[in-house]
Amino acid sequence: MTGRDPSTPPEPDGGGTPARPRRQQSPRLAARIAAVQALYQIEMSARPADEVIAEFRDHRLGEADQRPPADPKLFATLTAAASVRRTDIDRLISGALTAGWPLERLDSVMRAVLRAGACELLEFADVPARVVIDQYLDVARAFLGDKERGFVNGVLDRLARELRPQELPNAAKEKR
Repeated sequence: MTGRDPSTPPEPDGGGTPARPRRQQSPRLAARIAAVQALYQIEMSARPADEVIAEFRDHRLGEADQRPPADPKLFATLTAAASVRRTDIDRLISGALTAGWPLERLDSVMRAVLRAGACELLEFADVPARVVIDQYLDVARAFLGDKERGFVNGVLDRLARELRPQELPNAAKEKR
């Protein structure tokens, strides 16, 4: 799986043919995209999360061409939480992958998208699971192709059913 470098802003067309009509980007979606970019940068540079968060806050979140501006609180909270809980989040993602697909086999962009989405499912109970999944499909649209977006959907859906069974019952239990 390959994606485009998330350290650069997404192209206006989202880097591919959208699977559905594009929505106006909200400050919260812009924050999620920036968080994925920051998580990618943290992994690639091995720099501390607080340094990367500060760099984004001071130099990237307020860029004049960023429409709309990213929600700085959501960006910082999400990026910090995903960094602090990375071991737990990676274990959850690994458990949602099919046998023979270790997390390390995934492209670094895909790992960043899944880490941010899994973190939000784990830490942000005030955001409905279906909203989280939908938002990360939009985030994935900025960096990944159609096949990879389907993969993001499948992994986040499995995680949502595990982490928030009251919102999304387990598919096996639904069939009974």
